[in-house]
Amino acid sequence: MSEWIELAARGAVFVIEFIGISIIVCFALEGLISAVRDLFARKEKKLIFRVLRYRLGGGILLGLEFLIAADIIRTVTVDLTFQSVGILAMVVLIRTFLSFALEVELTGRWPWQKRSVDSSANNL
Repeated sequence: MSEWIELAARGAVFVIEFIGISIIVCFALEGLISAVRDLFARKEKKLIFRVLRYRLGGGILLGLEFLIAADIIRTVTVDLTFQSVGILAMVVLIRTFLSFALEVELTGRWPWQKRSVDSSANNL
């Protein structure tokens, strides 16, 4: 029975990783296509850059959440050793730091801080 669980976990990890990578790629492509379209429409370049950066950052944040979930499932169900748990902890720590850094970069505040009235300018 444990072989079936391991096989199902490996399949779930593959699907979740694929979703995470697909989200990042789709957001990047959508942002680039939108930016090129806006350049041809002669919109303000600063605004185009901010919108592209916001979309790409949002895609990376969402994709990272899926990739972290896949790493956790893989470690807990497939490869549960002290070494793999240590590696998982480091990966989650690095990805969490990246998520926080992106959140601050995109919104100008930490995830746990309340939104201010002025933050509406950052939400494009």
